Amino acid sequence: MKILEFVITFILHLYSLTNQNKDKMKKIVFSLIATAIMLVPAGISTYAQDENGEIIIDISPNVLNLQSSGTVFTVHTDIAYNDVDVISDDGSVTCSINGVLIDWWKSDARGNFVAKFDIEAIKGLDGLNINDYNTFEMIGVTINGDTFWGTQEILIKNIIPAGKK
Repeated sequence: MKILEFVITFILHLYSLTNQNKDKMKKIVFSLIATAIMLVPAGISTYAQDENGEIIIDISPNVLNLQSSGTVFTVHTDIAYNDVDVISDDGSVTCSINGVLIDWWKSDARGNFVAKFDIEAIKGLDGLNINDYNTFEMIGVTINGDTFWGTQEILIKNIIPAGKK
């Protein structure tokens, strides 16, 4: 939680400045904690989504060769893993990229959501422009029911690897 990290950092900084006056420090800490408790339920987001729902995504591979033997198309995000609702209450999948439904997902070392897609389904998308950049848009839903999305362009190639000729 970015708010909690900020509050802790701020408290530690204040503590170093006001170490001589412990009563004043207690009042400041109480005020900061009370403010943080009130802000979180008021809708302050714990993920890096802008007001329109846009997040940052990073696709791997960033150059997709249609002849490659890869199996996974990975999308790294800056949204917290615990904030994403991949399966809705009715059992439907809520996360996709260019219409391809998510295959599986995980959390990265920072606690952010990582989406995994079947690379063959991505390679089979209609309208891919070979030797050009193609825009990929991932769409999903948060646990609060808000839609999030992110886009990235990646280069599409169709080169037969030297060992397969």
